[in-house]
Parts: sequence; C-alpha cells; structure tokens
Amino acid sequence: MSDWYQQEATQVLKALQTNERAGLSDAEASQRRSQHGANELAEQPPKSPWLMLWEQFTSTTVLVLIAAGVVTLFLRDYKDAIAIFAVVIFNAVLGFTQEYRAGKEFAALRKMAIPKARVWRDGQLEQIDARELVPGDIFQLEDGDQVPADGRLLENTNLRTQEAAFTGESESIEKSVAPIAGHDLPLGDRRNMVYMGTTVVYGRAKAVVTETGMNTELGKIANSMQSVEQEQTPLQRRLDQLGKRLALAALVLVAAIFAFGLLRGENLTQMFLTAVSLAVAIIPEGLPAVVTIALAIGARRMLKRHALIRKLPAVETLGSVTTICSDKTGTLTENQMTVTILSLAGKRVELKESRAQITSRLDGKKTIFEAGAGSEMEPSMALTVAGSALCNNATVVDEQPDEEDTPKAMGDPTEIALVVAADRLGLDKEELEVLFPRVAEAPFDSDRKRMTTIHKFNEVDWSSPVAQQIASLKAMPNKPYIAFTKGAIDSLLNVATHFFEDNRIQPMNEQEIEKIRQDNDKLASMGTRVLGVGFRLLDQLPPAGKEVEVEQDLILVGLVGMLDPARPEAKQAVQVCNQAGIRTVMITGDHPLMAKHIAEELDISRNGKVLTGQQLNQMQTEELEKQIESVSVYARVSPEQKLKIVDALQRQGEIVSMTGDGVNDAPALSKANIGVAMGIAGTDVAKEAADMVLLNDNFSTIVAAVEEGRIIYDNIRKFIRYTLTGNTSTVVVMLLAPLFLLPQPLRPTQILWINLLADGLLALALSVEPGEKNVMQRRPYPPNESVFSRGVGRDIIVIGSLIGLALLALAYFTYTANWQHWQTMVFAALAFTRIFLALAMRSERESIVSKGVLTNKPMLGAILLTFGLQLAVIYTSWIQPIFQTQPLTLTELLICLDVGTLGFWIVEAQKWFRRRRKK
Repeated sequence: MSDWYQQEATQVLKALQTNERAGLSDAEASQRRSQHGANELAEQPPKSPWLMLWEQFTSTTVLVLIAAGVVTLFLRDYKDAIAIFAVVIFNAVLGFTQEYRAGKEFAALRKMAIPKARVWRDGQLEQIDARELVPGDIFQLEDGDQVPADGRLLENTNLRTQEAAFTGESESIEKSVAPIAGHDLPLGDRRNMVYMGTTVVYGRAKAVVTETGMNTELGKIANSMQSVEQEQTPLQRRLDQLGKRLALAALVLVAAIFAFGLLRGENLTQMFLTAVSLAVAIIPEGLPAVVTIALAIGARRMLKRHALIRKLPAVETLGSVTTICSDKTGTLTENQMTVTILSLAGKRVELKESRAQITSRLDGKKTIFEAGAGSEMEPSMALTVAGSALCNNATVVDEQPDEEDTPKAMGDPTEIALVVAADRLGLDKEELEVLFPRVAEAPFDSDRKRMTTIHKFNEVDWSSPVAQQIASLKAMPNKPYIAFTKGAIDSLLNVATHFFEDNRIQPMNEQEIEKIRQDNDKLASMGTRVLGVGFRLLDQLPPAGKEVEVEQDLILVGLVGMLDPARPEAKQAVQVCNQAGIRTVMITGDHPLMAKHIAEELDISRNGKVLTGQQLNQMQTEELEKQIESVSVYARVSPEQKLKIVDALQRQGEIVSMTGDGVNDAPALSKANIGVAMGIAGTDVAKEAADMVLLNDNFSTIVAAVEEGRIIYDNIRKFIRYTLTGNTSTVVVMLLAPLFLLPQPLRPTQILWINLLADGLLALALSVEPGEKNVMQRRPYPPNESVFSRGVGRDIIVIGSLIGLALLALAYFTYTANWQHWQTMVFAALAFTRIFLALAMRSERESIVSKGVLTNKPMLGAILLTFGLQLAVIYTSWIQPIFQTQPLTLTELLICLDVGTLGFWIVEAQKWFRRRRKK
C-alpha cells in the first residue's frame, strides 16, 4: 500500500495485524520474514568465482605467457609449451585462491556493518539486526539512528529526520502522527512516515514497519544506490603505477638481452622465450594480490581486536596516524558509573556500589540494592533523584525471568546509572512514570547541554509510597504540568532563577551560584561527571516543537555526580602511543577540571593546559594553530568545534584519527584522516561517516588498530624489497652473461619456475609476517612516502646486483671448467637464493635468531615446500625434460646451497650494522 500516511495509526496497526505495545511474536516475525524476505536491498551480485578465475588469465603478464606458449607450440617445442602452460595454470590457481579468500573476508566485514534496530517482540524491547525487521514490527527511533525500514509513526516526540536523499531538501523534516489527506503526496509532505536509509537528527519516536527491503522507497531507487565495486586504495594505486613503470623498464632490458643473444648467434626461438620469461620475471605480478591479501588479513586481525573496518583505505592509513583525538566517556573511561548525590545545602550521600555490581548492572544483571524503598532522604535529594529518573530515556525491560531473575537495561549508560541510583533509594522509574505520566519532551542537545521532560502533575496519587518520598512537591501550587530538566551545571545556571533548599523555594543569588560552582568544581576535579537537576511548574503545555521554551525560570534542586574511572588498559595504551610517536588528545563535552583529572591520570597531559569550547570560539584559526601542539585536553567542546580542532591539526601536518558518537560528530569524522565511531554508544549517522567502528568503544582498540596498520604497511614493503631484489639478480645474470661470452645461463621455463615459487608462495608468506618488536616504538611514517624510501630502493639495486654477480661467477667458472651440469647449478643456486632471501627479509632489523623461525609458520611451510619442489625439478626423471635439468651430485648441490645463502648473509650483516649503529 502507498496510502499509509492517509490512515489513522489504529487503522495501520489493524491492517498490519500487530499490537502497538507488544509488537509481533517471534514466531509471527519468522513467518513474515519467510514471506517478505530479509529487510535489505538487493546488492549487485558479488564477483562470481568463474569471473575471478577468468581474470587470472587476462592480466598482461599472463597473456604474454599464453602468447609465448602458443608460439612455442607453433614451433613444435612441446616441452617448453607444456612447461609454460603449467606455470600459467599454477599461477592462476594460486591467484584465484587468494582473491576468493580476500573477497570472503571483505564480504564478512560488510555484513558486520549492518545497522541495528530496537524493536518490540513479545512485549519486550530487543535490539536486532535491521535486516530481520518485517512488516508489522514496532520499532523505536532516537536521535542519531538510521531509519531501518519504511514506517508509519505511532508516537512522536519532536522527531526530525534528514531526507535529502529523497527530497533534495537539505533541511531536516519535522514529523507528526496525525493522518494526512491527499493522494500521491510527495515523500517530503508525508510527515507521519519515516523512510529506510534516512537519519534521525532530533527527537524520538515509535513507528510500525510498513515496507521492508526492495519494497521501501529506497528499494524503488536501488538501481541508483547500489553498492559500487570497491575502489583501489591509495597504496594500491601507487603500486599499480609502479607495476607499469617496471613493465616499461622490462621492455627495455628484454630488448637489450634479445639483441645480445641474436648478435651471439643464439637460437631465435630460444631467445624469444627467454625475452618473454624475463619480462614476466621483472614485473611483480603478485603485487596486487599481496596488497589485497595483506589488507584483508589486516582487517580480519583488527576485527578480532574489536575494530571493524568500514572503508578499506583506513587499513593502510592507520599505520601513519600521528595524533589520536579521543572522546573521554566510555573510550578512555569505563563508562560504568558510581553515583554520588550532592544536595544544594551541601549535604552529600554516596551510593557505594561495588565495581562488580556496576559491571553486573551494565551487563543487564540485577543489582542487590543496599538502600531500599522507604529510605529517608532530605527533600532536595529526593527531588534530585526523582527528577534524574523521570528526565531519562533509559529503559529497564524485565524479560522472561531466568534462574538469576535477570532484567535487561537499554539506553545510555549514564542514564542507566541514574535510574539504578533512584531504584536503590526506593524511587522506581516505572512507578514514578505512573505517578507523573510523560506528555512532552525536549531531547538532549549538545549545544544546550540540557534535556527536559514534561509530565502531568495535578493527578498524582500522593498516598503511594514512592510519592511520599517526594511529598515536598505536594505543597507546590496545584498546576497541571511539571517539567524536569537535567544537564550540565553551567547550562542549568543560565536558565535557573531559584533553588530548592530546606523544603523551600528561594531566589538564586550570586552567593548561591558561587557555592554551586564550587561544589561542581570540587566533584569535577576528582574526575566526577556532574549533572544538575531542576524543575518548573507549568499552567499549560508548550506548542509542539517549542518544548525548549520551558527551559527558563527553573528551580535548581541538586547535583548528581557520577564517578567514571579511567580504563586500566587506557593508561598502557597511551604509553604505547607515546613510545610510537603518536600524540593522544582528549576532546570531551565534560567539565574542564574533570577532563584534566582523567588526562593527568592517563598521562595524556603533563602541562595542565586545557582549552574550553568557549575559548575556542574566541580564537582565530591562526591562534589555535599556535597552541594546538601544546594543548592535549579540550573540554566543554561541541561537535562543531571538533571539526575546528581536526582542521588545525591537519594544517600542522598531522595525520589525525578522530572518535565520535553523535549526529553532529559526522563532519569531524569525515574530515579526519581516520574517522572512528563508537560501536556501542555511537549513532548510526556517526558509524556511516566513520572509516572504522570500535565494537567495544575502547581507546586501546584504536591503538591496536594503528599497530595492525603499521604491520600491514611494513609487510607490503618487505614483499616489494624481496621480490624486486630477487628479480634484479635474475636480470643481472641474464644481462651480463653474453658480455662474458656465456650461453644463456637460465632456460625460459626455469625463469618462470623461479618467478612462480618466489613471487607466489614465498612472497605471499611475507604478507602474513607478524609485527616487529619495534613496530610501536618508532615514529609513524608519512602515508605518501615512496615505497622505495628508507633504503628499499638501494637494497634492491645493491643486494640484487651482488647476488646476480655471484650467480654470474658460478656460471662463468662452472662453464669454463666444462662442468656438465653448470646450467642446472645456476638454476638451483638462484632458487636457493630466493628461499634464503625470503627468510632474511622477514625483518628489517631483527636477526633470524631473535625473530624465531617458528613465528611465521606459513613462511616455514612455504620454504619447505619450495625447497622440496626445487629438488623434485632437479631429481625427478619425468620432470627433468620439462625444465631441462640434470641431477646434481652432492658436491654440486652443496655448492649451490653455499652460493644460495649469499643474499641471506648480506641482509643479516646489514641488519647487524644497523643495530650496532643504533646502539
């Protein structure tokens, strides 16, 4: 149906056969899912395995090999032709296997990024994957959510959604519940509907699912919104350009070798095949596969460490991060609150809740309250507790009791802490809401730093035990409504004109304001998050959408302090950052003294400097840039000011990682080099804008992801250094052999075989090398540095040339001495060289002894397999004709092994000198 917006909410519920309060049963939802399918858009089908396999045969180097094989067949050189085609098939199978596995990895990661939805099932509020929604499901929406399906609104509290994708309007649209007359109205005019893919920018609501999947409005335009094929990352693009340059260099070298061979009277066919084989050997065709595999493996490793990569370039950029800008609450701290209540009269009550109880509560387990119903409280404290529980969207849902009688809590951890504190003091939230039914709300806003709820007041049953706890309200004027407001103290002081003390309302004065600020600062300096609670009696409800206007002439009743201790692992993670040359910056909306306390505890700040949002507003960009290097703590910062901080850091050349969780954090997350969204506390909008999502909202996870990024980049450089060094040695021996009047030392099939083993098995094993010991004890490298920087280009030329000259010397002395097996010896020595070179190049600084042979088991397996295959090529009678080899004597084999270790000793000696120079 397309006329849901024309019907009353009760008619929609009846048509969809659902219940507003209980929702659908699990059985009914399952039946409807089988009928309607999953709530997801039909994506472009993934690349088929057959296409992957076909593409392995259509790369430039493989096409050159196939052409060479065809020419060889035409010339009736069947042995060489069979060898060439065998290499082509083996290379294709290897490439296909790796690409298929990488594709599976990325597909699994995309599934992890599916948004969640809060839905009523069997009368209980649950959080499920949005793809499991069905028509008739009742779901909740809050500020920052992505709308999971098309729906008709049932309840609405100032809901505004961003629907620019459908309407083209940049302004958010205010929603309502009432039916709307008119046929075929534009989507933007259907104010009582919400649409899949849009985002909630303000307020909250309850809605019923009307359409899912491809039947949604988004599904109707799905062809223009299909997920596109993954673009290459910046590193992949740079390496692609490198491959093209190497291909050009290969053509020049091959032409030279081809010309030399013809001048010496070599066989035309043999020289053609040699030229083709050398071209293939020079170009590292395994490079794109290694990069893709390294990125996929890195993303999987990060997932195991609770970091979900949403955008592939983030994997490589992470290794270059120089500054991590982190939120405080839940990221650097545990987000597990111990509540302290401080009245305006200075009377203080501490709820001593153990860490085990806090953890148990936040996991949804029932807490044994130390204080129960009927606890005597001073009137202002009782009002503070009741107000913080009523002005609160945390939901405690009692599911089917288990052996532990476990309830389930949903909502912001801070609000859950307030509800639990009220419950412990005998002020149950559900009972309070029965006494004071909510009728309107002004949701929390990061600019106002306040939240307000409006409740009925003139129908309270004062005989209730809970009502008796707050009997001081009974003496108030009998007005129909009461508004409770909670928020930052400085924010509330701006709108409070009175305070509640000794059961009386008294006018606010400068002395009282100063006293409140001192109480606030005292708690904040101890690392306590402080909220104020106030109320106001109303004669009438404000107009819809104008609820914020009641936030004036408030009566301030008390302060609520919540101690949120620093995570033990966060301090260690900050220390790791310091060792790694990465600066940690705390950006929070909390009180400056509180931020300073936590920052000093975690060793983020040593100079005591703190900049507030108010100070940032007064600063010009140039002034901020001057201070940005010395300030590591920013407090009372709005999401918009985060963008200003990121911009100033980037202007100083920093590579910035920024965390965020709210709707307004999206611009800063997009601007940062690495946007990091909170997986638990983060909104869908923040997650969509981010490159990475923290599944545990833990600062140490960011540091772990940075470490993985560095390891991946190091491994890609190791591969380039290894494969191009080996390729250089092959080119040197083939290029210089004619100058010493030698026949070609290597057969075409032998060159291809070495290339297959070295750039295939051994190189891929390098891509899974564990990180080096110093990976987080050095400064980050620039993200745009050349892959040949820091000695890689030098090593390729110098070490490759030395190995090539050693192989040339072996060829010269064995040939001039008339050794019958001289060509097989050069072939074997080159293969052993590549094996030992891979072993040595596992680390840039550590010796193979300190690195350990068993720390990279795939490498050990590749070495043993490669060594065994090489011996099979030399000693297996039916393989010998294919590669034109002859069995070597033990002495000849030992000589080959001896020459083959030359590259290993050169690299190990180089590492020894580096370590010695560093000491």
